[in-house]
Amino acid sequence: MAFKDLFRTKPIGKILQQGGDGEHGSLHKVLTVRDLTFFGIAAIIGGGTFSAIGNACFSGGPAVILLYIMCAVACGFTAMCYAEFASRVPVSGSAYTYAYVSFGELFAWVIGWALIMEYSIGNIYIAFSWSGYFTNLLETFHIHLPEWLTINYTEAHRNFTEGKAGEGFNAWQNAPLLGSLRIIFDLPAVIINVLITYLVYRGTKESKNFSNAMVVIKLLIVLLVIAVGVFYIDIDNWTPFMPKGFGGVMAGVSAVFFAYIGFDAVSTLAEESKDPQRDLPKGMIYSLVICTVLYIILALVLTGMVPYEKLGVTDPLAEIFALKGVKWMLFIVSIAAVVAMTSVMLVFQLGQPRIWMTMSRDGLMPKKFSSIHPKFKTPGFATIVTGIVVGLPIFFTDETFVLDFTSIGTLFAFVLVCGGVLLLSPQSAEEVAEAKTKSKFRIPYINAKFIFPLIIIAAAVIVHLSVPDFFSSTFDFSGDVTANITMVIFFVLCVVMAVLAFLKNLSLVPLLGLVSCCYLLTGMALSNWMWFGAWLLLGLVFYFAYGRSHSKLNVNKSV
Repeated sequence: MAFKDLFRTKPIGKILQQGGDGEHGSLHKVLTVRDLTFFGIAAIIGGGTFSAIGNACFSGGPAVILLYIMCAVACGFTAMCYAEFASRVPVSGSAYTYAYVSFGELFAWVIGWALIMEYSIGNIYIAFSWSGYFTNLLETFHIHLPEWLTINYTEAHRNFTEGKAGEGFNAWQNAPLLGSLRIIFDLPAVIINVLITYLVYRGTKESKNFSNAMVVIKLLIVLLVIAVGVFYIDIDNWTPFMPKGFGGVMAGVSAVFFAYIGFDAVSTLAEESKDPQRDLPKGMIYSLVICTVLYIILALVLTGMVPYEKLGVTDPLAEIFALKGVKWMLFIVSIAAVVAMTSVMLVFQLGQPRIWMTMSRDGLMPKKFSSIHPKFKTPGFATIVTGIVVGLPIFFTDETFVLDFTSIGTLFAFVLVCGGVLLLSPQSAEEVAEAKTKSKFRIPYINAKFIFPLIIIAAAVIVHLSVPDFFSSTFDFSGDVTANITMVIFFVLCVVMAVLAFLKNLSLVPLLGLVSCCYLLTGMALSNWMWFGAWLLLGLVFYFAYGRSHSKLNVNKSV
């Protein structure tokens, strides 16, 4: 196999012909723009609202709203890139399919492998958070589960080893033994995963109705939390506004960005949309705008009600009302969290099988993954495997690890989506006019030839004037150099893209999306990069052992 074949692209016409063809079966087209918007809200407002927002506020203080705005801007540019790709290629597969069109097979595989982290591993974090709120809800009805059935084995062992009193320590001491093995697992997390997998297996229509109902409920409750919390705000808690500096704000990037990854899941539902070229772009952008406004208001309410130092917990919304003595809100928040995170799991569990299905159609995964259930019209086998992939790690991992792991993989996928649109974007007035006749949604073409270099220069000047020692400290490699190295690489990227924008007349919007997502990657810790690298290495082993030789493009070439 020639080296150049690793970067062979798949024609859009072939992808459109393959999606839902007779060979693989077709999916039910039942989703409208309202359904897609609700699916996006279902995925975005969940773990990020009821759990991760606490860690974000603890890291950045009230200034965390700046990070929410930055992430929203980055996701807004990215959403437009997703929307254009969805208009060009209205089939399942999300960023994987888009990378196959623009960058080629090897990059497509890498993105598909990264998306497994986003959906499957991300759902593990949601399952753990769901379990915590559900257990609290049971306690309000005086139903008590033993500690060894409400915590994961890893966390219980760590708490016992560190001598940290609490749920984990008690679980380790009181757990029943099977031989020398302590039986400790998070039963509610396992059960919700099984139930969600079954619902997704049964069909998209059933999942849609269930998700829409939950979205209405949780939006009403989030608005109630904001409305009640406003009366308990002490504006002194907003001072200092940035207690740990801008570095503290950026330290919360994993927690904040985790809140936004859900809109990507909307693009995996293309083949089940009634009019994907019109409705997918609207669904993604509508859900992003609605959720960003809610996140900013919610962050201000949280940091205004209590000092930011008290928000570093897994259930911040419950914690603020507990500290204020508003006991009746604890019950409502627990219900809201259970509903919200159930809908997030539902959307993520819908997305992952459809990515595997698309990769299987291309021959990069075994053929069984693309089989469609004859009655329910869902990728049945892939759905069951997704349930297993989510369910098994629940027994031996913890939420802290999977949160960072998921965010870095998603950002990496977003970078390639923006880069893919950048490659395919028209670069002249004639190409723009021709492109408008071929699809229903196009990113407005703004020539970045002069604008982007000026933006980079203006940003550098503003940073230097605001933080005089920023550049000197960035190039100081005497301490922890992870952030410094990633920032230097980001500087080099900005210069390179400015030169390319000037020479190639690049489109401004996807260029800004690429650069803004790359900037967010500079906030990731060294451990995140190490685990992400190990995951990608494992994926490359699978690709060269199986995917490369079974690829449909490779097979067609040899015929």
